[in-house]
Parts: sequence; C-alpha cells; structure tokens
Amino acid sequence: MDKKHLALALLVTFVWGINFPITKLGLNSIDPFVLTGIRFTLAALPLVFFVRRPSVHFGYVAAYGLIFGVGMWGAINYGIAAGVAPGIASLIIQLSAFFTMFWGALLFRETLRPAQWIGAVVVLLGLCGIFVAQSGTRQVLGIALIVLSAIAWSVGNVVIKKSRVREVFSFMVWASLFPPIPLLFGAWFMGGSRPFLMSWQNMDAIATFSLLFQVYLATHFSYWGWNSLMKLYPVSTVAPLSLMIPVFGIATSILLVGETVHPAELVSIVVIIAGLAIGIYRRRNPSDLSQATRTTASKA
Repeated sequence: MDKKHLALALLVTFVWGINFPITKLGLNSIDPFVLTGIRFTLAALPLVFFVRRPSVHFGYVAAYGLIFGVGMWGAINYGIAAGVAPGIASLIIQLSAFFTMFWGALLFRETLRPAQWIGAVVVLLGLCGIFVAQSGTRQVLGIALIVLSAIAWSVGNVVIKKSRVREVFSFMVWASLFPPIPLLFGAWFMGGSRPFLMSWQNMDAIATFSLLFQVYLATHFSYWGWNSLMKLYPVSTVAPLSLMIPVFGIATSILLVGETVHPAELVSIVVIIAGLAIGIYRRRNPSDLSQATRTTASKA
C-alpha cells in the first residue's frame, strides 16, 4: 500500500477508535437515542440539499439508513450508556467482519476458508470471556446490544453489496435522513419528555464537541476515506487494518474516560484480536498485487 494511503488508513482507524470514548463523553450528558438521532440529523442536513441522490433504488437507501442508524449506532450508544466500556465496544463491533462473511456464504454462495472458521471459533471463545467478566445485568445487556449492532452492521454491508452503489458519500448522506425519527420516537416511548429535557439542560461544550466529532469526522470523513481505500486496493489488503480500531479505541478510552481493563478482560481482548486476525488476514497472491497496481495506476 502506498505510504499516503497507509497514512489515510491509520488516520481513519484512529478516528473510528477514538470515536468510542468521545461518544461516551457525549452520553454523559445526552440520552443515547437522542444523541444518535441528532447525529444523523446533522449528517443529513443541510448536505442532502446539495448532494445529488445516489442512483440506486431508494429502498436500499432507506433500509441502510435504518439498519446503520437505528440497528447499529442506536444499539451501540444504548449499550455504552448501559455500562459497556467504550474500548470493549470498539472491539466487539469488529465481529461484524465474521457476520458479513457468513452472510456472504449464505446469500452470495461465497466459500469460507478454514482460517475463517478457526478465527470465528477463537473470537467466540474470547466473546464468552467478555460476557463472564461483566459484573452486572445491565452490562451483560449492553454487551448483547453491541453484538446486535455488529449483526446490524453486517446486514448493512449486505444491503450495500446488493445495491451496487457507487456514490458512497451521497448514499451515506441520504441514508442519514431515515434514523432520526424512529430514534427520537424511541427516546420518547421509553422516557417521555424527560430524555429531551435532560439532554437540552445538560448540553455543554463537551457534548457539542462529541456530536460534531461523530458527524463530521467519524461519519463523513472516515466513511469517505475507508471506502476510497476499498476502491483502490483488494479487500484482503484493507480489511486487516480495521484491527487497529479496537487498539486505538481501548488506548484512548483509558486516556480519555479512565477505562480500566481487568486481567480477565485483557485475556479475552487478546483472544478476540487474535481470532479476528486469523479470520480476516489473507495472504495476497500475485494476481491481487497486479490488480492493486493496475487500479492504483488508473487512479493516478
């Protein structure tokens, strides 16, 4: 991978990793569903008036928006608010890679390599260790919600694959129109006016920074950067770099929100990262290298 593209990949994974503790800072003041609803409102507006609608069936746009906004980020934020450490959340969400592989085998008749099965078993063992290490019912519920969000992300990947969308940034902007209403309705359904009043009263500089970071860096910039790399290089080259997300997520969570990692959790974290590495890594063959070279040259 070219040095400037490697730098972009590391920057994107850093932004995605640090986004978890920064989201936690926002959740200290704002209800999780309200926070997520505002995030996607700002992700859509006012850009939707200036960015042309993607040239795919609008059902794909709506489905992805609901899956990504409500099923993924609504569940992540609620899980973190329930007590899951943001660094642990940044690790568990990587399970989406395995769920995506299994959807590919089920729906697109893709063949799973033995290493992917081995990696999945190793990750499952590590995930069981994370569950056992949790001390309360709310935290166990939170972990379950993060796993659910990983499943939602994998389903969102299937939607993108089925849609064959090419205007990725436009797709993201227009899809962001759909999560706010169900998220804000969910906040009202669960707490009436209290989540809105609490969020308004507690909105401060830190919460505002958290929101802006999530919208313009974690959503707009990082989504553009990552998918640009996916267009330039084979998936087997780009995908393993996502393992840096939990590394950055855990490290920055320790620094920013004082997250503590207990020995049992540390062992489980190492096991999960090892399983992800086994399952995602794929030795590049000469045809992949020549394809990457031709693609890079055509983009230059």
